[in-house]
Amino acid sequence: MHSSHLRGVLSMLAAVAVFSVMDALLKTLAGHYGPMQVAFIRGATSLPFVLAVVLVRGRFDRLRMVNVRLHLLRGAIAVVMLAGFIYAVRGSSLANTYAIFMCAPLVVAALSVPMLGERVAPAQWVAIAVGLGGVLLMLRPSGGDWASLASLAAAFSALCYSFAAITMRMLSRTDTTESMVFWFAVLLTVGAGLLSIPGWRPLLWDDWPLALGVGACGALAQHLMTEAFRHAPVSVVTPLEYTALVWGMLLDLLVWQVLPGAATLAGGAVVVGAGLYVIHREAAKRRAA
Repeated sequence: MHSSHLRGVLSMLAAVAVFSVMDALLKTLAGHYGPMQVAFIRGATSLPFVLAVVLVRGRFDRLRMVNVRLHLLRGAIAVVMLAGFIYAVRGSSLANTYAIFMCAPLVVAALSVPMLGERVAPAQWVAIAVGLGGVLLMLRPSGGDWASLASLAAAFSALCYSFAAITMRMLSRTDTTESMVFWFAVLLTVGAGLLSIPGWRPLLWDDWPLALGVGACGALAQHLMTEAFRHAPVSVVTPLEYTALVWGMLLDLLVWQVLPGAATLAGGAVVVGAGLYVIHREAAKRRAA
């Protein structure tokens, strides 16, 4: 493997690991605070790190919004998405939440047709349908009842993430990376902060290290992911995001002594397999173009 590509692969693997640790911290905080307040903590603690990078590089001029409406829409989606994800990990394991959330690339591929005018091959539509079938396997009825609210929240959060990814693609045509990262954090902080006021609980001293850890992990993981995409092709590093499922299982076992059930493993395998196929076909189309 090319040395630059290897650096990209290692950076992505590290980024996924750090993001998983951040999610474990969010899950811990969610046991004491509401989803909106935890989402506010996620946004607020990341802002100083985002501003520090902009300050060091002297790129304040690149923070200007161009497509204001799309920024606001992405911010609103982000608030709902993160609150749903936090609700999911509060009531379920990391592995189960990740396994359901892994369907997001499939939904993005499906949404890219009506929203971005992209083409999806028939074989990719089959893979999307199979992958979503894997999600239904994880949301299967048990004892006559459908899945828990936590699992449904994970599926809803994945849907919101897919819409957020589409808006990010659209924003990338007009706005800078610095603008997208900065205003994402600002709008998440403001939106989640306002919605968390009715159920606000003062942050305990013992929880401050966790909150600061969320911000530090988010900033470090974002930097590592940027390095990954800088040093290796998208088709090489994107499939590595699925290693989050492994980290989720390890953290569940080490911190909460929980292992995923058979349905989660089977459904997760179907979703990951379908997602990898869609990513592979997308990479093949880019190479052909």
